[in-house]
Amino acid sequence: MKLISVREDRQGTHVILTFADGSTLKTTGAVLTEAGVFAGDELSDEQLRSLRALAGRASARERAVRIVAASGVSERELRRRLEQRGERSSDAGEAVDWLRELHLIDDRETALQLTAGAVRKGYGRSRIRAILREKGIPQEYWEEALSEVPQMDDAIDRFLHRCLDGKPLDDKLIRRTADALLRRGHGWPEIRAGLKRYREDLELADTMEEPE
Repeated sequence: MKLISVREDRQGTHVILTFADGSTLKTTGAVLTEAGVFAGDELSDEQLRSLRALAGRASARERAVRIVAASGVSERELRRRLEQRGERSSDAGEAVDWLRELHLIDDRETALQLTAGAVRKGYGRSRIRAILREKGIPQEYWEEALSEVPQMDDAIDRFLHRCLDGKPLDDKLIRRTADALLRRGHGWPEIRAGLKRYREDLELADTMEEPE
């Protein structure tokens, strides 16, 4: 297959290869250098397969770096997101291995970062545990991460003041606020204690029942 032309894309960050059959391939100049091909070359089937394999690997690596730079992700989530964006499974796996070798992705460190971020948002342990699960963090790192969760009384108190201050404290409002705290990952004992701190004379027996 003859490589008809090589031109830069509009951003000047990649090159677009056009082949004799009209097909194109977007990749980087580094891939062309590694493959040792130039415009006008007649590529054998083996050379073409090698070029496409190098381009696929480079694409997965580039995309993996962008994903990791934008947010904390686990190895499992990164692989999944790469495949969702059209990268081949083998290229996605290679990109993950590459980033791990460069110490740019680390499930243990990601677990700690996700936990710290969730604590800053005022989330409780059960919500943080769900986040770790959703992000694909291996369970072997959960215990250490969750051990970093501090006593969340202050977060509960701030939430209660934000939701309740200046409003009539009827059963419906208290129940709705308690349910919101539950969704944020706080336990019923901590929520009940927070409501008592908010107003000591609150009657909670009929308002809050611990779920079965």
